[in-house]
Amino acid sequence: MSFETLPGFRAFYPENAAKRAAIFGLWRAAASSFNFLEYDAPVLESLELYIEKSGEEIVGQLFHFEDRGGRTVALRPEMTPSLARLVGAKANSLKRPIKWFNIGEHYRYERPQKGRLRAFYQFNADILGESSAAADAELMTLLVHALKGFGLDATDFKLRLSDRDLWLFLLQAEGLDSTISLAVLSIIDKLERTQREKTIEELTSVMGESAVAFMAKVETLVAIRDFPALEKYFSRLALEKPLAELIEARLAEWRFLLKALENSGVSEFVEIDFGIVRGLAYYTGFVFEAFEASGEGRALAGGGRYDDLVGKLGSQSMPAVGFAMGDVTLGDLLEKKGLLAVAESSPDFILIIGGEAERAQALSDASALRAAGYSVEYPLKELAFGKQFKEANQRGARFAIVYGSDELEKGVLKVRDLTAGEETDYPRENLIELAKSLYGKVSK
Repeated sequence: MSFETLPGFRAFYPENAAKRAAIFGLWRAAASSFNFLEYDAPVLESLELYIEKSGEEIVGQLFHFEDRGGRTVALRPEMTPSLARLVGAKANSLKRPIKWFNIGEHYRYERPQKGRLRAFYQFNADILGESSAAADAELMTLLVHALKGFGLDATDFKLRLSDRDLWLFLLQAEGLDSTISLAVLSIIDKLERTQREKTIEELTSVMGESAVAFMAKVETLVAIRDFPALEKYFSRLALEKPLAELIEARLAEWRFLLKALENSGVSEFVEIDFGIVRGLAYYTGFVFEAFEASGEGRALAGGGRYDDLVGKLGSQSMPAVGFAMGDVTLGDLLEKKGLLAVAESSPDFILIIGGEAERAQALSDASALRAAGYSVEYPLKELAFGKQFKEANQRGARFAIVYGSDELEKGVLKVRDLTAGEETDYPRENLIELAKSLYGKVSK
């Protein structure tokens, strides 16, 4: 019987594990440069946590089961509910703003397809406890910084920025209540993936005869790509004073955010796009997604503000904004751009060993070098010198240390530079000093 990796899951051979580690390393470096603190949470949570956050419809997308204790649990499909639970439990003792990040695996039971698997890794970054748009700007800047860290530039990706608040104000001007407004936003969120006639049909089912006229307003708004045009759009609506004042206050928040993004040097990556709605109901303000600039493929990352979720899942209400970036679509883009090449790992030293007497000394020296932080490899069985040197060159090592009977008798280390082909003898007692002189410092 042969066994294969389950559909939608991945096995990571060393080459792919090295690429995954490279992605994680750059994610972690980006978060650390913004002074975000790393946290983690269980991969198994109560199913009710996800139902409370997303509703009963989420159940069909989860790996869920009853454990031996009779608890209904699920493998986490995302990190935000766990984060809200953790922060809510210690809200009074955490210094604000809370800037946390996580890199972890997540699971969704859905049909595997290009760019979307059942098991995937995400980089999650969140700021909690800060209600101003400065937090939104910081998160968006981090997102751009993280993608730039892979060698991507403004020709490769764009950050598409929208606003749930302005959408809700527009729907309020249409006379829609909050329940219908959420249904309409869910329809608009699929605008790019749905034929116009189908969208109008769906809007008509919740809005009635006004759907066609409203669709024209939607198409005008989602075509806007700059802030002056956005201001003009809302100024032409001729709304009553209370709603007009709310919109003007919100546009002031837009000015603050766009100026902060400009000062942070990321404006060239940011594009206004009200076609981005983020269909999940818990988003409460600015929302954004990073897409390939070519428009091909799926979103690279997405996020937004979710000011009500911590209070819903935790013990205390708290403003929050965050994003998640997956490794699958990012990895596809990096492969396409040739930006995910990882050099094959090679040891700092390869030991060339003569016989059993020499092996005892070689193993002792290997332990000392490893303890000092160097990577060392040697043949696990007896081989001819010629074959050992051939394998050393194939491994890509720079230095080989030769252990023959003459070297053992003289108490020296014969070091061969495998690149230059030169050999030099050194006193054995100077092993670590020798290693430092060859590499300048501990290599790893």
